[in-house]
Amino acid sequence: MNFVHARHAFRRIAQPSRRAHSRLVRRLAQLGISLVLTLALWWAVIWLADLPPFILPSPWQVAVRGWQALKDGTLLYHTWVTLQEVLAGLALGATTATVLGYALAKSRRLERILAPYIVASQSVPVVAIAPLLVIWFGTGLLAKTLICALIVFFPVLINTLVGVRSVPEELRDLLRSLDATPWQMVRYLEIPAALPVFLGGLRIGATLSVIGAVVGEFVAADSGLGFLINMARGRYDTALVFVAVFALVALALALYGLVLALERRFLAWQGPSGGAIASLE
Repeated sequence: MNFVHARHAFRRIAQPSRRAHSRLVRRLAQLGISLVLTLALWWAVIWLADLPPFILPSPWQVAVRGWQALKDGTLLYHTWVTLQEVLAGLALGATTATVLGYALAKSRRLERILAPYIVASQSVPVVAIAPLLVIWFGTGLLAKTLICALIVFFPVLINTLVGVRSVPEELRDLLRSLDATPWQMVRYLEIPAALPVFLGGLRIGATLSVIGAVVGEFVAADSGLGFLINMARGRYDTALVFVAVFALVALALALYGLVLALERRFLAWQGPSGGAIASLE
């Protein structure tokens, strides 16, 4: 009987592990099929249209050029420069947006005062503001950080505001009846309740921060992936342009995955999230 019980217990433990393994295998298979189809379509376009490499290089030419850039250190250097700008801008924009979003959520009067300015700031394209920031703060890290922060700011601000205001008033009354301090109200109620919405905004901000860095590097820079794209474009080195673009995509995916990891860590109590994008986990 003990052996039978142990065998059934082992099966119950092993079943979730097997299901997770099978889901991982299916996702990897889908990713592999998608990649093969994309490469096949790429080759077909080049062959049917008879395009020269400076218009559309083949996947093999892009891979060879990427290996050359990786081997001589060019790709790693420019990627590292862009990553510093992205991380600094993301940290500044998310922190500022979180603090201001919480303040707006707690004060309707402050929201009425600042809302027109916040909305107006988002109506102006960052591409138009970027040259001014470069003129005022120079071509160094600070200007690119500010451009990234401006792009990250709005989605994180709105999601923080919505998240804090979505806390049910009944739960607030319950904690007040238990003589909870303001800090306990924030720690045990508002932060857990607002965290899912906040992290949703952080997902958007993390991917948009890469765009901010590239915009700043397009305006004025002597390093970074945006500078590398400009330089390669001027030399008609289209394969290197593709390499830099793929590096930007990899940065955005890595940041998105980092936010997903934070969600798994802090929102495990919610269970698996739905949606097509969330299923990338």
